[in-house]
Amino acid sequence: MIDIHPIVILFAAIFTNNMILSNFLGMCSFIAVSKEINTSLGLGQAVTFVTTATAILNYLVYRYILVPLQLEYLRFIVFIIVIAAFVQLVEMILERYMPHLYYALGIFLPLITVNCAILGVSLFMVIRKYSFLQSTAFGLGSGIGWTLAILALAGIRQKIKNNRIPKGLQGPGITLIIIGLMALAFTGFSGIVQIQ
Repeated sequence: MIDIHPIVILFAAIFTNNMILSNFLGMCSFIAVSKEINTSLGLGQAVTFVTTATAILNYLVYRYILVPLQLEYLRFIVFIIVIAAFVQLVEMILERYMPHLYYALGIFLPLITVNCAILGVSLFMVIRKYSFLQSTAFGLGSGIGWTLAILALAGIRQKIKNNRIPKGLQGPGITLIIIGLMALAFTGFSGIVQIQ
């Protein structure tokens, strides 16, 4: 087990080891949904909730079911099943209690299931041998970092929407350039603390 305080892991997951801007996990929904701040915030909150909850659930399943039964090699399949079941539950809750957000997120809500950032959180916590509190902090920090990144990208995209951009850079071109510049900016935090 790594002896890093959970608060350090939380802040490192937000800034220095950001899932999107350091590991480039979860890019498909990140790029597709980041056109409006409200939708981005809703998806970011859903991703934060799912990363935190599935980090807890997957930690418990891994430590108390897979390891004692010596079934660690099934972790990929089991983690995906836990994530899919939990996202289905979140989808049903959003459809029932927040229909506006449910319809605004559209197809991207079920795609949280295959968001590789969420699976990455569960796999990184196993690889790094985090404790329960460390895993929870890492899941929460990764979700918050993902949310901050998508909100920043949505804000920039809304700001430049009415600007004149060369034809070859319009759409995905300028979006990828912005993401690259954001990743470079977040790399500046990497000297503070690294969690490997």
